[in-house]
Amino acid sequence: MSKLTLIQAVNQALHHEMEKDANVVLLGEDIGRDGGVFRATDGLVERFGPSRVVDTPLSESAIVGTAIGMAAYGLRPVAEIQFMGFLYGAMEQLISHAARLRTRSRGRYTCPLVIRTPYGGGIHAPELHSESTEAFFIHTPGIKVVAPSTPAEAKGLLLSAIRDPDPVLFLEPSKIYRAIKEEVSEDEILIPLGEARLVAEGEDVTLIAWGAMLHPTLEAAARMLVKGVHADVIDLRTLSPIDSATILRSVEKTGRAVIVHEAARSCGLGAEIAAEICEKALLSLKAPVLRVTGYDTSVPLPKSENDYFPDCDQIVEAIEQVVQF
Repeated sequence: MSKLTLIQAVNQALHHEMEKDANVVLLGEDIGRDGGVFRATDGLVERFGPSRVVDTPLSESAIVGTAIGMAAYGLRPVAEIQFMGFLYGAMEQLISHAARLRTRSRGRYTCPLVIRTPYGGGIHAPELHSESTEAFFIHTPGIKVVAPSTPAEAKGLLLSAIRDPDPVLFLEPSKIYRAIKEEVSEDEILIPLGEARLVAEGEDVTLIAWGAMLHPTLEAAARMLVKGVHADVIDLRTLSPIDSATILRSVEKTGRAVIVHEAARSCGLGAEIAAEICEKALLSLKAPVLRVTGYDTSVPLPKSENDYFPDCDQIVEAIEQVVQF
């Protein structure tokens, strides 16, 4: 066991799978000698060589398109896209081809492809570097979407993603790449895709978050605990397919729910979760389901960034509203 940052845990997971399976190859811009924009692939080209850690041209469509071909013919590519906003240039490849390969070929081909990309704000970056548009991909059948919230979670989920037979979009919250450390086992740890995690237990309110937003949510839960309010805190982990059973079980117990995400409010995943709760647990509710989210605007430039993303105070306010309803 050693204390790692999230970026170090990602690196360890990649190293582990490349040692285990010669079919695992990495590709992306500057991932070789430079180790990637956040140094997630640091040292891997020296260990595995340029035939398995491939520096690509600056073309996201080419990176994803090449990875799809690799996956269809037996390799397990892990493609890095430098920022989530850069993935838009590869939407045609990802949505029209990667997501449909299994159904298009009636199961003759699968697409064991992982696309890793930093997402979300908090690093004071320019335009297109702080996107949280996971709903685009959650809405696309055939793509699994994963968002880890801690270093150990990142390692366990990435190992499972690489071994999955279908395409996985692996969203790494850039805000906490190096902001937190925790003990991460050097052994193989596999966290199944599609299973949420109950981080804290309580009987008064259910809090649902993922990625970097788990941390202000836990902070808010701690503040409310002092006031005598005990929260179930759910780390969603896999955004598609969503673990509805864990959410509904918690809401049926607490009768209240607050959903936190940094993506824009309209048509975000929070709206889908709220709809699911209302459809299947309405008679358990003691208050309306509330969402604490980003705004229906483009992510602002760094000076205004702190006014855009949800914080602990906003989450506490939402919890107080549902508890006092």
